[in-house]
Amino acid sequence: MTEKPTVTFAKFAAPKKGSVIVLVPEGGKLGEPAAACDPADILPKIFATTDFNGKLAASVEALAPQGTAYDRLTAVGTGKVDGLNEEAWLKIGGAAAAAAKNATEVTLVADVAGAEIAAADIASIGLGILLRSYVFDKYKTKKEENGAKQPSRGKAVRFTIQCADPAAARKAFADAEAVADGVYLARDLVNEPANVLGPVEFAEKVRELEELGVKVDILTEKELQKLGMRALLGVAQGSVRPPRVAIMRWSGGKVREKPVAFVGKGVVFDTGGISIKPAANMEDMKGDMAGAAAVVGLMRALAARKAKANIVGMIGLVENMPDGNAQRPGDIVTSMSGQTIEIINTDAEGRLVLADLLWHCKEQFKPQFIVNLATLTGAILIALGNAYAGLFSNDDQLAERLAEAGNATGEKVWRMPLGPEYDKLIDTKNADMKNTGGRNAGSITAAQFLKRFVGETPWAHLDVAGTAMASPSSEINQSWASGFGVRLLDRLVANHYEG
Repeated sequence: MTEKPTVTFAKFAAPKKGSVIVLVPEGGKLGEPAAACDPADILPKIFATTDFNGKLAASVEALAPQGTAYDRLTAVGTGKVDGLNEEAWLKIGGAAAAAAKNATEVTLVADVAGAEIAAADIASIGLGILLRSYVFDKYKTKKEENGAKQPSRGKAVRFTIQCADPAAARKAFADAEAVADGVYLARDLVNEPANVLGPVEFAEKVRELEELGVKVDILTEKELQKLGMRALLGVAQGSVRPPRVAIMRWSGGKVREKPVAFVGKGVVFDTGGISIKPAANMEDMKGDMAGAAAVVGLMRALAARKAKANIVGMIGLVENMPDGNAQRPGDIVTSMSGQTIEIINTDAEGRLVLADLLWHCKEQFKPQFIVNLATLTGAILIALGNAYAGLFSNDDQLAERLAEAGNATGEKVWRMPLGPEYDKLIDTKNADMKNTGGRNAGSITAAQFLKRFVGETPWAHLDVAGTAMASPSSEINQSWASGFGVRLLDRLVANHYEG
């Protein structure tokens, strides 16, 4: 795969060679450091003859500009100076990465006329560069070029960001880079095909977090049977690939401080089971483990930046296949909690996996809160499209903090209702509950199902079916997998739960 770019920081000084990127606010005025990179005043002439006017993330370039030894001189728009928030700086970094094209040495002059750029904003530019630069081309062996097949290239780009205070920017960027590494890991996991990444292989990838000081326990099928995770095991029984549960613990907080917990759905491939899905687009179901991938990426980010908090991550890894041994509609399973579940539709499988995980997490770790992530329902796409993840919660403070973190990072969530009117839709005369309430309010009844397994523990469910995979390309992501949730939840922890 293409290597992650390196990002370094330096004082303002007119670069002598390579590709140069300058920032231009709406209106097209160059700051002094930027103007020093354009001795022949080429950019103002280009601005005057094109529609470039400095709008956010817009760009225009001059190749081999006169009077310099540069390969390329690019202007990237920042939009209005007074509207530059964290998300805007991320987009600016993404636009800069896109403007770098095939360059190997890039200098970005982080100066905007009329604005002082804080170290945290410089770090956001760097994070945007890293996020946009991600490419999953692991399985591309050759590409057509000039009529001949050539090996796929994967050159690392070296970015130097010039700014007023390089030391402060470098310090701020250290945490941002740790988060980027977590996003990269989450994207890698979601992009991997299911024939390569089954439950066992996924669990082994989780073990690699031990190198960062994360304690990892992998529960095998025998151990899951002993615990009584029969809802999770019911999903897995149609596959020849055995299930796994991975439990990750990071102890960066006070010794007796209760942990915060994150739980992820890890269905490595979902055919729908006996209630089989249509063939069209079924290949996308390799991404039905995006919730688990986000939890793993989050744990990597928190450990790499040595978060001052106690964190538990728990993921359930199964494959949902049709088979002579698969569970059937009409079956009744007893969950780890002792509550019984009538299976109405075997394609409503993720909630069965989460039911046992949520109960085990609540009982074993007594956390301050639990947030679970899951590509749980297609219905959330009907409600929210790809712009927001669905947020369901039994705790107003937790919901507000998640919304705040989402607005800051750009990984936005929208709170959806819960209530007894919806809860009764999953009642059944044959068991304590059924695993689907039908077509209407499908995302809500799925959340009501999960709520029955968390008791009084503050809890939030994020339905990321529209945001974690197959989401539209953006300034900071061109990959099929977005890694949604890593930055959101890292910010939640950083803002409210670190000592």
